[in-house]
Amino acid sequence: MKRRLTLLTLTTLAVVALIGVVSRAPSPALAEEATQISGVAFLDRADTCDSASVGADFALDMTGDLDGCLYTFVDTAESSPSGTYREVGTERFVASEGAGTFETTYRVEAKFEDVDNLAGTIFERCQHPIVEGSGTGIFEGVSGHLFIRADVEAGNYLYKGHLRY
Repeated sequence: MKRRLTLLTLTTLAVVALIGVVSRAPSPALAEEATQISGVAFLDRADTCDSASVGADFALDMTGDLDGCLYTFVDTAESSPSGTYREVGTERFVASEGAGTFETTYRVEAKFEDVDNLAGTIFERCQHPIVEGSGTGIFEGVSGHLFIRADVEAGNYLYKGHLRY
């Protein structure tokens, strides 16, 4: 009897564990809808993107799966004496050759050795949800997120994300 109860208990636990794993597995339907993207962005120091023409505070020159300019419009920025920095704003991505655009909102979290001059980056990362309904051209109907982090040693920004149409 004791052996039968132990066997029943172990079988029940195995079934519950299997159900938990299967219910958390990614849905093939959802995976097919998202396009995974990645690439490298560079601060547009030469102003190739002509930030002033669109009233942007600055731009990133995007390469990789997104090729074009990501214009940044800073809404708020605050820092603390410890070197932490937070920034919130909006962005507009314009694909090369004018193939399409989309807009994001963003939030930056960073730490600098010299926060007053935003110099000596220790870390920097940000989240960029795409504004629903903002896509044009090849980005018509796009939604999703971009995640960007500074590669401090290389002096560029690595991005990845998912786009859904």
